[in-house]
Amino acid sequence: MSQLTHFNQAGEAHMVDVGQKDSTERVAIAEGFISMQAQTLDLIMAGEHKKGDVLGIARIAGIMAAKKTSELIPLCHPLMLTHISVDLQPRQNTVYCQTTVKTTGQTGVEMEALNAVQVALLTIYDMCKAVDRGMTIEQVRLQKKAGGKSGVWER
Repeated sequence: MSQLTHFNQAGEAHMVDVGQKDSTERVAIAEGFISMQAQTLDLIMAGEHKKGDVLGIARIAGIMAAKKTSELIPLCHPLMLTHISVDLQPRQNTVYCQTTVKTTGQTGVEMEALNAVQVALLTIYDMCKAVDRGMTIEQVRLQKKAGGKSGVWER
């Protein structure tokens, strides 16, 4: 098993030095779901929510979250992201979210992709909680990462 990279020899937390790593294209894909009552999804899909376009706002929130990840997770590097997509697909009593984040750099974008999923789904919860407090965010996980020395990893 690999060593935890965010701790130095004395066991203290530190930001990993990526300065000597090669810049390569990095891609991460993450996913998650929010489950809800059928009536809540119907309200979202009919566009009748009084707060506006729930999925459109959640998409923008996910994009913003990917860009702000290093401000929220203490040891993440600030990255120049070259692409962010947030795909929200209504399904039976759920909304499925898949994000893809890309950069060319010295460290990966897994945290940015995962953060985008979480915030997009939290935004749906926030906008719909007045009608359905029982919504559940679940199965947020990395699906794939590519780039860098470790290459491709896929669930």
